[in-house]
Amino acid sequence: MKSVFRYLLIFALLVGALSAYSYGNQTGVFLFVLLGFVLEAGFWFGLFPIKRRNQR
Repeated sequence: MKSVFRYLLIFALLVGALSAYSYGNQTGVFLFVLLGFVLEAGFWFGLFPIKRRNQR
């Protein structure tokens, strides 16, 4: 169940980023382009999480 929720969240971030880019490009509002950038960053960091090694 955890992985299904993770994949749905990643998909929602991607769709949100594409929508924000599209709306920002269409209307010329730079705030939506920044929002798209933030959502895209969330997509990439969610897709490839940072794995930390245990240091002993």
